[in-house]
Amino acid sequence: MGAGRFAPSPSGRLHIGNLRTAVLAWLFARSTGRDFLLRVEDLDRVRAGSEAEQLAELDALGLSFDGTLVRQSDRLPVYRTIVDELKAQGLVYECFCSRKDIAEAGSAPHAAPGSYPGTCRNLTAGERAEKALHRPAALRLRAEVNEFSVQDELAGRYTGAVDDFVLVRNDGAPAYNLAVVVDDAASGIDQVVRGDDLLSSAPRQAHLAQLLGYTIPTYAHVPLALNEKGQRLAKRDGAVTLEEITEQGVRPAEVRAFLLESLGLPGQDLQAALEAFDPAALPREPWIVKPENIVQQLMPPASRNR
Repeated sequence: MGAGRFAPSPSGRLHIGNLRTAVLAWLFARSTGRDFLLRVEDLDRVRAGSEAEQLAELDALGLSFDGTLVRQSDRLPVYRTIVDELKAQGLVYECFCSRKDIAEAGSAPHAAPGSYPGTCRNLTAGERAEKALHRPAALRLRAEVNEFSVQDELAGRYTGAVDDFVLVRNDGAPAYNLAVVVDDAASGIDQVVRGDDLLSSAPRQAHLAQLLGYTIPTYAHVPLALNEKGQRLAKRDGAVTLEEITEQGVRPAEVRAFLLESLGLPGQDLQAALEAFDPAALPREPWIVKPENIVQQLMPPASRNR
């Protein structure tokens, strides 16, 4: 049996929605006899101290991990090797487009909105040299399909657009779609549980995995936690982190119980939730969160009445 994983970016403390997804990833992995691995996706948006904070938060909820912690920043030579392999197959090309260029160019016929229109796909050597004088190049995959299908535990069969997506940004940093595919394969991860805002990226990643000869993982894209306006939770939403809740006198076990009960699972402990876990019974709608209500609901009675 393979492994599942949780892969946060160390850009700040984990909010209540992140923690709920972590709990779900743990339940999916443990319920199928898989290992559960932790990867720190620190190629971008790193805040000093966040990694240690996030590890402490996950530990406080009782989430256990197997194996060794992986940091993407330690794996830069691996990504370069993979890109070189794709180059040797003629599957990589230089792109000099800015985001503005892409937005103004529009999409190619029959492509999904926002897809890369292929502006730099067939430049001559001379044209590339001229453009390189003005802007460093990103590296894009020369995709061999326009769409690709994946199987998702919650969404079923999902078919999405595949364009010539970025593998290496123009600052030399590996792009998310490259790193996540390479890292999952290297760690034996064959089950990917994450927020459903990433469902549309799964066909691109699965196509790349196939090109590289990797086994395509099974997916479970779970509903996000949203605020009352239907927006993803963020710091602007107030007291939504474990630290901010526990500062009010709430114990981590009570927060964990709250998360489990939001999934329709018994909240006494993770083992009881694991025994009751059934992916088919999970909520399919977004979890609407009122941060101030969380604190009020979980605060000890004596504190609540002050």
